Amino acid sequence: MFARLAAAMIFALASTAAAPPQGDPLTRPIVTDRTAEWLTPRPPVRVFGKTYLVGFGGLNVALIDTGKGLILIDGALPQAAPAILANVAKLGFRPRDIKYILSTEPHFDHAGGIAALARDTGATVIASARGAEGLRTGRLAADDPQRGYDSRFPAVRSVRVIRDGERLTLGDTSVTARATPGHTTGSMSWTWRACQGTRCKAIVFAASLNPVSTDDYRFSAASRRPVVAAFARGQAAMRALPCDILITAHADQDGATDRFRTDPGACRAYALSSQRALAKRLKSEAR
Repeated sequence: MFARLAAAMIFALASTAAAPPQGDPLTRPIVTDRTAEWLTPRPPVRVFGKTYLVGFGGLNVALIDTGKGLILIDGALPQAAPAILANVAKLGFRPRDIKYILSTEPHFDHAGGIAALARDTGATVIASARGAEGLRTGRLAADDPQRGYDSRFPAVRSVRVIRDGERLTLGDTSVTARATPGHTTGSMSWTWRACQGTRCKAIVFAASLNPVSTDDYRFSAASRRPVVAAFARGQAAMRALPCDILITAHADQDGATDRFRTDPGACRAYALSSQRALAKRLKSEAR
């Protein structure tokens, strides 16, 4: 009897230590006028092969089953972390089997939940060099067009840096990092090949490419030429990607209503949309 009671107490203490504390600072909500739309509940869905979406109506979070562990891409808002892990479990996977979390950009709406997800799964977080800087500080970079919003999010203690074109291999899957700068200098998109029987498709999880900023920011200013040049590099990289299926970080990007796109030329269309949006912004600033 005493032995069973002692064992129960040890189990309870271990469970308490593993569970996030009440008032968890890593999942403290960030609320904007779009939060409810971004976090509209959606059931997890298979995209193709062993690739799934475990995110929301307005924010995509991807999951790849490699056979030797799971890869998660992006983490949505801080308060979204528990729902993401719940969706992983709904698919029959164990959250603790998430080995890597890949980041597209260090903004609160895509990276806010990464700190909690990394803590709760033990996964290694991976980002570009500039993306890693933002994740470690939980702040937007000085050259980020959205810096004026001063949007802070929970910092990620440890981030592994990956270079443009570098491959991350786990199990039967190799994910390639593709630098697509512009929206942020360190924005990184991710590509991999998924198979279903004898059919295989190239999948792209694309970082944002839209020129968003506070009203007082001027993309046309001489000091912002590096930002405009970065957009051109990001757009060119996106156009060149093999792309049978496109998943955008914002599920509602460019007025999309589907959670992913399978139409031919989706990545080229995504890059063209970014070009048009930036050209429109530059034209409006010249008036």
